[in-house]
Amino acid sequence: MGQSLGWGRRYLMVRPDHFRIDYVINPYMSTQDQPDPELTRKQWESLRQAIVDAGGEVEVLAQRQDSPDMVYAMNLGLGAADGRAMLSHMRFEPRRKESLSAAAWFTGHGFQLSRTGGEGVGPHFESGDAFAFGDSLVVGYGPRTEADALKHLATEWNIRVRGLRIAHEGMYHLDLPFCPVDSTHAMVYPPAFDEASQAELFGIVPEPIVLTDEEAFAFSGNSLVVNETIIMPACSPRLREILTGLGLRVVVLDLTEFHKGGGSARCLTNPLDFDLTPATVPGGEVVLPT
Repeated sequence: MGQSLGWGRRYLMVRPDHFRIDYVINPYMSTQDQPDPELTRKQWESLRQAIVDAGGEVEVLAQRQDSPDMVYAMNLGLGAADGRAMLSHMRFEPRRKESLSAAAWFTGHGFQLSRTGGEGVGPHFESGDAFAFGDSLVVGYGPRTEADALKHLATEWNIRVRGLRIAHEGMYHLDLPFCPVDSTHAMVYPPAFDEASQAELFGIVPEPIVLTDEEAFAFSGNSLVVNETIIMPACSPRLREILTGLGLRVVVLDLTEFHKGGGSARCLTNPLDFDLTPATVPGGEVVLPT
C-alpha cells in the first residue's frame, strides 16, 4: 500500500432539503423518477455519519430552494488546504445559482476565492473534475470542464495540472471514473477516456485498480477515502478483496436515491483540504495527453 492520501479529512456537504429532478443534464436523470424525500434524507445522513465515524469533519451548507442539484457538493468549488478555493463555473445554466451560495460560504470561511472567469464569463470549470494526486492536480475535461480552464488553474495557482479528456457520456465528471485510494493506487475506468488519455492515465497512477463495466456503472468509482476507511455506494467481492488487502476498511452505503441524479458518495462530498504542495510549479504547467 502507498502512503495515505494527504487530504480527505474535511468535507463540505449540502443537506438535501430541496433535492429533486427538474431537468435532464446527464444520462442517469429522468423527471419521471423522483427521489423519495424521507429516504433521501436518511441516505444523506448515513453518509455524513460514516465520514464522522471514520475520523473526518463535515461542514454543512444549506441548500438553495432554486438549486435541486446543489446537494452534489463536489461541484461547488475546489478547496485547497492552504486556504485557496476555485469557484466552479457550471456548464449548464440551471446549476449556476449554486455558485452564489458557494462563493459566500468559501469567503465566509476564510478561503481566498478565484474564478475561471470574471462574472461567470470564461471557460467552464466544475470541481468534480479535479483531484490532487501524485505531483499534480489531475483534471478531467470535455463534457463539463473546458480545456482552457486547465491553463487558468495552472497559472492562477502556480501548479502542475495534468489533463485527461473524458469521452464517455456516462462518465461526465472525473469523480466517476477516477478515485484516489492512496498515494499510488486509484480506482480507474479507462473506457471513460479517449485513447491518448488512457495512456496518460496509466502514467499518472502507478498502481491502478481497473474497474469492470459493472463496477463502474454501480458508481464504485464515486467513493471516498477518509483516513483508513473507504466509503462506497457499491463494492464487488473482487474490489473488497483488493481494498481490504491495502489495509482499508470498506463501508458500503445505500445511496441509490442520489443515483437518480447521476451521483453518489463522492459527488455528495466536497474535500476542502486538497494538498497541492507536491504540484507546485512557478508559473504553472499544463500537461495534456498526446
